[in-house]
Amino acid sequence: MTALRKPSLRLGWTLAISGLAAACAAVHPESVSDPAAMSVGAGTPVAAAGETAAVATQARDAADDPEIWVDPRDPSRGVIFGADKQAGLHVYGLDGADRQFLPVGPLNNVDLRDGFQFDGKAQVLVGASDRGRAGIAFFLLDPASLNVTSWGLAPVQVSEPYGFCMGRAGSDTIAVMIGKAGDVRQFTVAAGDGKPSLTLTRSFAVGSQAEGCVIDDATGALYVAEEAKGIWRYALDPATGAVRALLAGAPSQMLKPDVEGLTLLRDGTATYLLASSQGDSAFAVWRVDAAEAAYAGRFSVVPGGGADAVTGTDGLAALGGPVGGFPEGLIVVQDDADTDGETVSAVRARQNFKLVDWRAVKAALAIR
Repeated sequence: MTALRKPSLRLGWTLAISGLAAACAAVHPESVSDPAAMSVGAGTPVAAAGETAAVATQARDAADDPEIWVDPRDPSRGVIFGADKQAGLHVYGLDGADRQFLPVGPLNNVDLRDGFQFDGKAQVLVGASDRGRAGIAFFLLDPASLNVTSWGLAPVQVSEPYGFCMGRAGSDTIAVMIGKAGDVRQFTVAAGDGKPSLTLTRSFAVGSQAEGCVIDDATGALYVAEEAKGIWRYALDPATGAVRALLAGAPSQMLKPDVEGLTLLRDGTATYLLASSQGDSAFAVWRVDAAEAAYAGRFSVVPGGGADAVTGTDGLAALGGPVGGFPEGLIVVQDDADTDGETVSAVRARQNFKLVDWRAVKAALAIR
């Protein structure tokens, strides 16, 4: 999946609601999310800017993890990917509208890297953890047409395909698969005989259930979210084995288990790590381009832009710089209960992804 100062550490849902009283006069029914007794909106409130169409699966616990790609030559062109754990891979426009659906799955986490050479041209390589077929499902995005095609499956031996992220080390494309039990496999990816081919370069164990991960190509760091313990930083170099450092522990004021999705956002020379704090429907932010990570605070996504609040958040993605109508960056987060617009509603059958303007997050957390 893809890129801070001293705000208030906690701001309850009551304050979020009072600040948006015109939009929501009563406590939203999403104050209890799918997981029992989950609290909502513990971070500084940031209004949603929009949302994607709901995933096609007519059941909860379907939408899981998003990713974003934009044309570096024309940032008005791009797509948002969304994994549907029950059905396959959704492809949305940058406005959240459905563009394409690939019924390959069930899929869990999705990530991508562009510039992948295949069939004599550079394409965008998209990968996702495939729980049904025990491997990595690969897709190719044609930058010219924005059409996505299924490329093939690469089997992976882990406890159960769960977390997934991609990176780049020199000319190598890297794929990291995390089994549900916290067992990790790292590979280089190549096109062998026209199909995806994996070379195993490292295996290690996180310690317990883990899912979210993200690779910083610039620094060679691999961040992994151990759901009940916090966020670990590893080096991407396979020679470092299982050596790691704890970036942020859980449970804490920063993270309430489960610790879920991780993503990076680059804003000029700064790089920020964002993490889903599922236990209180918030997102924690750190600046990570220096030797020591600097905590910037937490935010929660409240109703706005015609979209409802985010609860029970799982996967997320971010991309800095111009992204469609977002001049400084876009954040896309999973919402476990998509209701109808900003109105109070008891309809909670479907899930989708909310769009958040990075400028709104920076303003809320006083990031300069």
